[in-house]
Amino acid sequence: MRKIFLTIGLLISSLLVLESCKQTPKQMHLTGSTMGTYYSVKFLNNVVLPRIEEVHTEIDKRLALVNTHMSTYRKTSELSLFNQHKDRSPFRVSVDTAEVINEALRINKISNGALDVTVGPLVNLWGFGPEERPDRVPSDELIAQRRAMTGIRHLSVDGNNLIKTNPDLYVDLSSIAKGFGVDVIASYLTELGLKNYLVEIGGELKLKGMNAESQPWRIAIEKPNNAQQTIQEIIAPGDMAMATSGNYKNYFEVDGIRYSHIINPATAKPINHRMVSVTIVDKSCMTADGFSTAFMVMGPEDALVVANDEAIAAFFIVKTDTGFTEIASDAFKKYLLY
Repeated sequence: MRKIFLTIGLLISSLLVLESCKQTPKQMHLTGSTMGTYYSVKFLNNVVLPRIEEVHTEIDKRLALVNTHMSTYRKTSELSLFNQHKDRSPFRVSVDTAEVINEALRINKISNGALDVTVGPLVNLWGFGPEERPDRVPSDELIAQRRAMTGIRHLSVDGNNLIKTNPDLYVDLSSIAKGFGVDVIASYLTELGLKNYLVEIGGELKLKGMNAESQPWRIAIEKPNNAQQTIQEIIAPGDMAMATSGNYKNYFEVDGIRYSHIINPATAKPINHRMVSVTIVDKSCMTADGFSTAFMVMGPEDALVVANDEAIAAFFIVKTDTGFTEIASDAFKKYLLY
């Protein structure tokens, strides 16, 4: 009899183990601050991991390294030291910084100069950097002075060395570094063996696998409405990254005229067309981040031509006299759910 009880007990234990294996893995959620914004990391804990505190610490460590390399707010970062470098001699940087600047240079060419990571002095002049926001539009003289400090033609990369031919050149990677940070954390989660995750830094995303309901991740594109958060579209990016740029939140007004934080390198002034939001889907969040800014600068007509020519998945929200209209590139249409 005792043997029978033992056998039954073993069978019950085995069934419980099998049942526990069928249970949906627990979704973990880690948050924190980085690059002047927030980060959010969600993943299904379906592999053997280090303690969750160790994972959280490692995420913070890797994001801190990105800031150490590329922040313009840290005077001792690689990028800040390069900006202080006043001669043409090569300035050695990390592999990561060189990679991000190389991608910025590539996107600059594809976008016909729309993405220019040297426009930081102009961004600051217009009050969207560390300088105080102006109470009037900057004069043409001030704009010309700052413009003389810009120009991506003065910037090049040779291996891990940065070279500038204008001693006053100032590089700001805020239009692409968040996306790179997302890629860094996504790569770390993949290293851990995780197959289902969502990484977000300030609205830039990278996704893989399924959510806690065993469904593909779905992402809402926000309607450009300052009064309340509403949804314009819902998309299913799959195992891809996604970045959005817009000009409907960060701006100031003078004499009834709205000035966007996005500066057109060709005019040295804020953009003034009707595009209000750009969303890009790409394998690389760094690339998506850069193109979302570039296309915001270009405007809907020119951006759509480039997106279709280069098979870039791009989604535009454009203001009309009666509301908003949507424009999707050919490569983006497969992500739309409705």
